[in-house]
Amino acid sequence: MDFVTILMIAVALAMDAFAVSITNGLAMCTLRIRYALLIALFFGSFQAVMPLLGWLAGLTLKNLIVSIDHWIAFALLSFIGGKMIYESAILKKEEAKLASIPTLFVLAIATSIDAFAVGITFVFLNVTIVMPILVIGTVTFIISLSGVILGCRAGKNMSGKAEIAGGIILVAIGLKILIEHLFF
Repeated sequence: MDFVTILMIAVALAMDAFAVSITNGLAMCTLRIRYALLIALFFGSFQAVMPLLGWLAGLTLKNLIVSIDHWIAFALLSFIGGKMIYESAILKKEEAKLASIPTLFVLAIATSIDAFAVGITFVFLNVTIVMPILVIGTVTFIISLSGVILGCRAGKNMSGKAEIAGGIILVAIGLKILIEHLFF
């Protein structure tokens, strides 16, 4: 898998964390850099660890389902992307409030579950895991930090659009994987 594709996946995966970061930024009356860095560290770390865990889980399943791996990658990425689009477009967001450490922990897990599924797909695509987890973690850290800062300065309208964009990117990557395996 080339770097650009990994970068696109990282950006798409970071959109949930970005949306939550904006919400956390909106809850701050003034920007608190220490808190913004903490949020970015939580989200970036979990987004890096979850694909690794998914990759490890996928290694145990690889021999059982290698002949349909492209369909699994397509289904997982499409499901996750579709879920992101649905949740952003249909479901209402909760009011913003400053998150505690336990809340950040739960939010980091919730926003990185899709990264676990992506980690599974990396096994089927024979992707070495080190570069993707570094890129995903770093991109999520930067995007989350930016989200908190934007949330403090901007408005409430960005989070839904970010999740929709992330969902579309994941579905497109899933479709690309399927087409490559079926036709090339």
